[in-house]
Amino acid sequence: MDQRIINLFDEYTHRPLSRKEFMEQLVKLTGGMALAMTALSVLEPGYASAATIADKDDDLLTEEVTWPGDGLTMKGYLAHPKGKRKRGAVVVIHENRGLTPHIQDVTRRVAKAGYLALGVDALSGAGGTPANEDEGRTLIGKLDMIKNLNNYLAALTYLRQRPDSNGRTGCVGFCWGGAMANQLAVHDPQLAAAVAYYGTQPKAEQVPRIKATMLLHYGGLDERVNAGIPDYEAALKASGKQYELYVYEGANHAFNNDTSPARYNPEIAKLAWNRTLRLFAEKLS
Repeated sequence: MDQRIINLFDEYTHRPLSRKEFMEQLVKLTGGMALAMTALSVLEPGYASAATIADKDDDLLTEEVTWPGDGLTMKGYLAHPKGKRKRGAVVVIHENRGLTPHIQDVTRRVAKAGYLALGVDALSGAGGTPANEDEGRTLIGKLDMIKNLNNYLAALTYLRQRPDSNGRTGCVGFCWGGAMANQLAVHDPQLAAAVAYYGTQPKAEQVPRIKATMLLHYGGLDERVNAGIPDYEAALKASGKQYELYVYEGANHAFNNDTSPARYNPEIAKLAWNRTLRLFAEKLS
């Protein structure tokens, strides 16, 4: 697909352009409405076809859970292996559309690897993640940044206090969630491991506060997010932090999202995921 189309979709999902503006520009790029709709079909998510682990997987238990947040009751999707063994715990942080079926699937993937995995719904206070993704993006943009951070910090506390937790916690986030993973590393000194997929970076002056081992995944074509890499890496080095940073050449923003065929890169997604699980094994087991 023409990279200009992928960049336009990225602008639509992050600026955002209105749906009307996006479609007008997409029609111009593709040359007509029919071709625009074809392009859209491989840009927008197809959740049912992309699920990799069934909700009723024989090895897992899944449930809806709640915990006290900042002035509200937070909700999340918890997945964990069957059995009574204490396990490391991972907060899974969604993109800027909310706790979608894709992120629930990612939560099950983490659980399948042997962890307590909690997919937090940042839109709990708005009644939960809506089915309409445009509405989800709008609601995400209205969140109070401080309260939202506190709600995620509370999720880590909730996981540490569970009787089936070994007390060691990590997080993994994607896009909007990648930025939040970076912020959790800044604000939670107990966090052992933080994995940020194509997430915007914290301020350089915040980096000395990080105690977690960081794993940072970026797509080489993601100019918008990658602009912040040099300052972030310089601050990590200057502060002597433990980190690994990978820029995957030829990969777009959202290269891990297998519900969006135009941006998904299976080979790079597999490599990044294996690196993610390796870090969790080292720090959380």
